Amino acid sequence: MNLKIVIEPGEDGYYVAHCPALKSCWSQGKTREEALKNIREAIDLYLEPSPSEMTSTKEREVVELTI
Repeated sequence: MNLKIVIEPGEDGYYVAHCPALKSCWSQGKTREEALKNIREAIDLYLEPSPSEMTSTKEREVVELTI
């Protein structure tokens, strides 16, 4: 999956990064590279489901979809 990231200079010399496809998924860093590293971590956490959502039951099947 490829996601577009917007990086902009923020206040105090930091870089601010966000992913428009994932509402409220923002991060920042002192450098452009740090901002990209941090937004990658934020995206991983944003997309990570809670363990209770990943349990198959008699009424619910958990499947994997590659995009």
